[in-house]
Amino acid sequence: MDVKKDILWRVYLCYLGMIVLGLVVIGRAFFIQRVEGKYWRSKGDSMHLKYLPLRAERGTIYSEEGNILSTSVPIFDVFIDFGADGLRTKNGKNFKDNIDSLSIRLSGLFGDKTPEAYKNELQLAYQNEDRYYTLKKRISFTEYKQLRDFPLVRLGRNKSGFIIEPRDMRINPYVLLANRTIGLSREDSTKSVGLERTYDSLLKGKTGQRLVRYIAGAYMPVDGGEIEPENGKDIVSTLDTYMQDVTESALMRMMIGNNSLHGTAIVMETATGKIKAIANLGKQADGTYTEDLNYGIGKRTEPGSIFKLATLLSLLEDKHVNIQTIVDCEGGAKSFYGLKIRDSHLGTGQITIKDAFTRSSNVAFAKLADQFYHNQPYQFLDRLHLLKLDTLTGVDIVASSGFPLIKNTRSRSWSATTIPYMAHGYEELVTPLQMLTLYNAVANGGKMMKPYLVSAIREFGVDVKKIQPQVMVDHICSDETLAQLRECLAAVVDSMHGTAHKVVYNTVYPIAGKTGTAVTALDNKGYNKGNKIYQASFIGYFPSNQPKYSIAVVIQNSRESKMIYGADVSGAVFREISDRIYGRYLGTATFQGTATADSMAYQYYGLKNELASIFKLMQIPYADSAVAGYWRQMQLRSNTATLNTPLVSMSTSGSVTPNVVGMGLKDAVYLLENKGLKVSATGRGRVVNQSLAAGTPFKNDQTISILLN
Repeated sequence: MDVKKDILWRVYLCYLGMIVLGLVVIGRAFFIQRVEGKYWRSKGDSMHLKYLPLRAERGTIYSEEGNILSTSVPIFDVFIDFGADGLRTKNGKNFKDNIDSLSIRLSGLFGDKTPEAYKNELQLAYQNEDRYYTLKKRISFTEYKQLRDFPLVRLGRNKSGFIIEPRDMRINPYVLLANRTIGLSREDSTKSVGLERTYDSLLKGKTGQRLVRYIAGAYMPVDGGEIEPENGKDIVSTLDTYMQDVTESALMRMMIGNNSLHGTAIVMETATGKIKAIANLGKQADGTYTEDLNYGIGKRTEPGSIFKLATLLSLLEDKHVNIQTIVDCEGGAKSFYGLKIRDSHLGTGQITIKDAFTRSSNVAFAKLADQFYHNQPYQFLDRLHLLKLDTLTGVDIVASSGFPLIKNTRSRSWSATTIPYMAHGYEELVTPLQMLTLYNAVANGGKMMKPYLVSAIREFGVDVKKIQPQVMVDHICSDETLAQLRECLAAVVDSMHGTAHKVVYNTVYPIAGKTGTAVTALDNKGYNKGNKIYQASFIGYFPSNQPKYSIAVVIQNSRESKMIYGADVSGAVFREISDRIYGRYLGTATFQGTATADSMAYQYYGLKNELASIFKLMQIPYADSAVAGYWRQMQLRSNTATLNTPLVSMSTSGSVTPNVVGMGLKDAVYLLENKGLKVSATGRGRVVNQSLAAGTPFKNDQTISILLN
């Protein structure tokens, strides 16, 4: 009996528990449906509906003449979901039927693995049911189009498991050209550089959204749930691709030849302040040079003698001297408060200030500054402030460490020697662009222009905003002072005693400027002999009678550099750049009349069509006695030209060395490389010798050395 009661008690207890549990379930269901229903319904929708971002197309950066400097191209990352329902149905029939042909096609497309290797990797990933297997990243649009038609892939995402994610890759069609100035675009915009960073908000546009619903293992767009992205605007820079190429090539040649550490060359349009070219090259650990930092805008250095222009302007404007005032250089060496300042060329005595500037006397400018500004330094410092040498240029590009340092009397390092040292370019830190802005103001009639790199913002091919030139200072000095400054700058090049005369002087068009050779400390280890290296500078403008362009070239030499002086290093780069720009854009002289008869015989080799066009332009009669071929030997005598078949044929068939002696470099390289030879050239002018004799056989890709003189 006790057992029966015990069993009934347990049954009743279980029954009661079930009733309570049922009431709890019903109550909870009521609570969820009625009280929390709205929340859970929205939660359910969020699991099936979501917004996917639609990336905007990033804008393009153009040169001023319309060439693309930086643009976006589509690339694709390819993944495979080996857990996709359609891929694993029917015991993986789709996968097994297509794995062999797919592996063959993948191997043929990418060429990085054998078909067997692809098959083994894909089978292993299938067995492991990898949900996001990385097949390939950064494939091109051409490769993507081919991939879409491959076996298995063409079945669609759900049946193949293939997931293709598009994204943009930023490219610079000109590669190194102005690379640091144009910049890099990264996902984290704070790590971008150059124009890509400065104008990121305009270039990137606005991201759109697409509402999608998860159905049958895939996200499907919801009609009416899309917000179109707003593509980025295009940027039209002030850069000229020809000037940029010329500037970069000239700088690269000098730095390689002189084993320099780093350097910059900047070309500015005088009237507007537009930066037409800016090259920045730094030596890498492997000995190559690349655009690693923006040395022109962001690198502060002690400028050396190019700063004497600011000192001279202050002295003239404050009416302390004129350029005919006599100053004693004291043999080229003088002590100032216990520290000796020397000229690079000793022995100079009493000379005019103009001559002191022309010869770049450190002693002269240190003496003058100490004489007139030692007791009233703020008179000098105020002049530097008015010349904007203590403020940023405002150029439209982000560059670190570019803020100038001009000492004042409150500076901890201010001493009695500060003024004389500042006067000839030490104890201050400025960038090459700041100094160029000052020189450009002198070239521009005293009007200081703000340097800038972007001339227009463009949308759908139409300019929506044009950036106009901005005047920073209307008059940096009086007309009287300006005339004296320009006279001194011209004398640096024109005078026989000028520091730039030997390298920069040009009889075709006039150049004015100033050299600078600053002693700098290697790795900030002090100025002792073992660590001392030289920074070579030349800043000027041309044509000096009607300035169109100003150029700054600043190069940091190494201890292994054979040349150290401003004229020899930076002046040579300036001259090459200005010659090329003048010849392309400013040289307007055309040949008129007839050539003067010359009884001296002149011989040349070249293409017959090019020789004919030259004769037509110069109105020189000629006769072509050759019956076939493209190449001619030309002889010019008494204003009459004769074209003949070359003695050793330049168009010999087969692997026979042609004769290129007497040809220019362009024609020689064209002919030899088309024959299959590799060319090594030395010198300038016409070919005077070739290492493989004309008419001798050669092997394909064999190197031939040619000497020009």
